[in-house]
Amino acid sequence: MLAELLLLAHVVGATVLLGTGAGIAFFMVMAHRTRNPVLIAHVAGTVVIADTIFTATAAILQPVTGYLLARIIGWELTESWIALSLVLYVVTGIFWLPVVWIQIRLRNLARAAAASGAALPPAYFSLYRIWFAFGFPAFFAVLGILWLMLTKPTLF
Repeated sequence: MLAELLLLAHVVGATVLLGTGAGIAFFMVMAHRTRNPVLIAHVAGTVVIADTIFTATAAILQPVTGYLLARIIGWELTESWIALSLVLYVVTGIFWLPVVWIQIRLRNLARAAAASGAALPPAYFSLYRIWFAFGFPAFFAVLGILWLMLTKPTLF
């Protein structure tokens, strides 16, 4: 029974990571396309909250539920698919943590532009390009982890 509950929590966490990441990316891209500082400030503010509540919580719980699940089932953390999943999880974190900071900066730059009635500054566009580029490795690393969890291949 405990294994089933941990598995459910782990799958829900993975779903939240993938779904929230994809949703945040979609809404940020759509807001950015408007070039409207008021809209971008609002959406980026919501994105920062969503990342804090959903993504960060899932990111913390995933390794905990995964570790407990592996212990209960009897999987070694050195099994190839688990080891590679852990590497990809670190890759995800390496790209996601700067993205969180960038989202906060994008929000703040858009808020300042909206408050002053000015256009978005060049720094906004530079940070947005980095944010956009960093999303791809993080997203594909999460997809890779999901594939590994579902297929459990022997890799090495």
